[in-house]
Amino acid sequence: MKKLLNRLKQAEIVKVFSLNALSTFIHMCTGLITTKVVATIIGPSGVAMLGQLNNINSMLQGLAAGGIRSGVTKYIAEYKEDKLLVSKYISNALLISAIFTIIISLVCIFGCNVLSKTILFSDEYSYVFVILGFTIFLFTLNSLLISILNGFKEFKKYVVVNISSSIVSLIFSVSLCLIWELKGAMISAVTFQSVVFFVTLYQCRKCEWFSIKNFTAEKDKGIISKYLQYTLMTLVSLSILPVSQMLLRGYVINNISQVEAGWWEGMNRISNVYLSIITTSLSIYILPRMSEIEDKWKLKCELIKYYKFIIPVLILIITAIYLLRHFVIWVLFTPDFYPMEKLFIWQLLGDLFKITSWILSYLMLAKAKTKAFISTEIIFGLSMLGLSYYFVQIYGTVGLNIGYMINYILYMLVMIYVFRDIVFCKSNYGK
Repeated sequence: MKKLLNRLKQAEIVKVFSLNALSTFIHMCTGLITTKVVATIIGPSGVAMLGQLNNINSMLQGLAAGGIRSGVTKYIAEYKEDKLLVSKYISNALLISAIFTIIISLVCIFGCNVLSKTILFSDEYSYVFVILGFTIFLFTLNSLLISILNGFKEFKKYVVVNISSSIVSLIFSVSLCLIWELKGAMISAVTFQSVVFFVTLYQCRKCEWFSIKNFTAEKDKGIISKYLQYTLMTLVSLSILPVSQMLLRGYVINNISQVEAGWWEGMNRISNVYLSIITTSLSIYILPRMSEIEDKWKLKCELIKYYKFIIPVLILIITAIYLLRHFVIWVLFTPDFYPMEKLFIWQLLGDLFKITSWILSYLMLAKAKTKAFISTEIIFGLSMLGLSYYFVQIYGTVGLNIGYMINYILYMLVMIYVFRDIVFCKSNYGK
């Protein structure tokens, strides 16, 4: 046992998790407070509508950034010793991001009425998309700087930015929700990440790579081509999951009730809050680390290290949340949300299989496996819809969570198959 603890203390991933612990704790606390305040003020129906906005917002912001965030992190981590090449990767990333940001900004501003009617079932929220259109460039710049920090493994600065993001989110969400209720919550959802840009800029100001010349290097078609692979992967990813959730939520709103759609969104929010403990640290550590490793046996050893640390922690968290589910609902929501207790078991099991499969799926991003990534995203996005629609007909709203769990079990099995040459790699590989 002592040897295991000593190995864990020395493992870099544990150091990253420890460094990220304060950030995660603050993120959880601010997330819990925000969820409680918002749920109390706008109720299950408002939570459902906010969920719709959050889905389309994540799509638009991701597209505005060019979908290259993982690519920037990968290539900077891979070539960080070559200053000239790093300069080209940074400047070409800025070029791609600028083009996509202009396009998405115009779509938001001039298509505000259509977006509001389609996503939020009314044109009274069109101003939200106008605000998003005028501020989204700040989000794009923030996203680019964060990706560069991650690629250079500037973990401390990265954590400070995450903490700032959590605090700004809390201030914006609670203040605007108290003033304008649902409308305020919506404005906060589309603006708070843009404000964090100024914190990120302050953190980056003294970094060696932060200079005008690194953002103004010549255009490189080869680098742009590499980035566009990530754009394509992100385009598919951003389209599949948020659209699937919007369609499923819309189905529940129209065929069951807006209140039950709010319960389902509440369950998703709980998952998002506690899974951030895992996903934030993974995004900081795994992608740049996997990008550096070429040997299959070393990759397998790295994966084993992740699983040995992450899965036991995740099981403990899931067990605690399930046993305390009534208390969790009482703390985070209002009595109107108590019926969502029935959703917990299926959602939490789905979360376990989700993280188990995600660790493997990061290899697709780290190794730029574009075809495999796009194929699996489309297939399992459609299977999520199909399974959820099928089970919701039989079990009602809880069917969405059953479909979610089964979908990630299947996804995990496919990830094992896709990376079977690494998962089942022998120790004498490459000798």
